[in-house]
This record gives sequence, structure tokens and C-alpha cells, in this order.
Amino acid sequence: MTSRTAAPLPDSATHAAQAVQPTTSHHWTVRAFRAVAIAEAFSWAGLLVGMYVKWIAEASEIGVKIFGPVHGSLVIAYVLLAILVAVRQRWTLLTVFFALAATLPPFLTVVFDRWAHRSGRYEERTSA
Repeated sequence: MTSRTAAPLPDSATHAAQAVQPTTSHHWTVRAFRAVAIAEAFSWAGLLVGMYVKWIAEASEIGVKIFGPVHGSLVIAYVLLAILVAVRQRWTLLTVFFALAATLPPFLTVVFDRWAHRSGRYEERTSA
């Protein structure tokens, strides 16, 4: 019986394997983007409850007065951070589109964040 050893990777495969370096600590823009994505989802929840209380229960509009501006500010922060992260991480235009479209339906920013994390969109990209 002969022992087999793995053949070395061709230069192009080695280069491709080094293109994405997994990191345990993301750049501050990625950390901020992820935090704002979660905060935006919570503000959506608060705004939805506020709209229910205002329009359905017809009790008070304080929830809308509080969560409306909070949610609007977080959406603006999310969009700005999405652009920063997209440039830094070299996202495709399709990924940028999905990141920005995630602000429209409630809670989709968290879904986008989880997908981006799982698919390696937050990993450091190195130039060779």
C-alpha cells in the first residue's frame, strides 16, 4: 500500500483561497451596521405597536410620536452604514440592493444581516 499525500494547490487556487480571510473581530463599520440592523428591527416593532394603538385602539398617538423619529433615524443610519460597509467589503450591486431593500418590510434588516454573516459578506477581503 502506498501512502498518498495531497498535491499542492495550483497558484490560482491558492490565490482564491487567500482572497477571503476569516476574522474573529470585524471592522467597526460592520459591527455598527449589524447593531443598527437589530435596533432598526426593534424600532419597527415599536412603531407598529404605536400605529396599532393610534389607529386601531384609538387610544393614544404617543407611540408613533416616539418611535416614528427613532425609526426614521435608524433607517438613515442603516442606509449610510450599508453604503460604508458595501464599499469597504466590496459588495456587489445586487448585495447592496438587498441591503437597502431590507429597510422596507419590517424586520428584514435582521434577516439580511444573518444572511450576510452566513454567506461571508462581512469577512475581510484582501488585495493580492
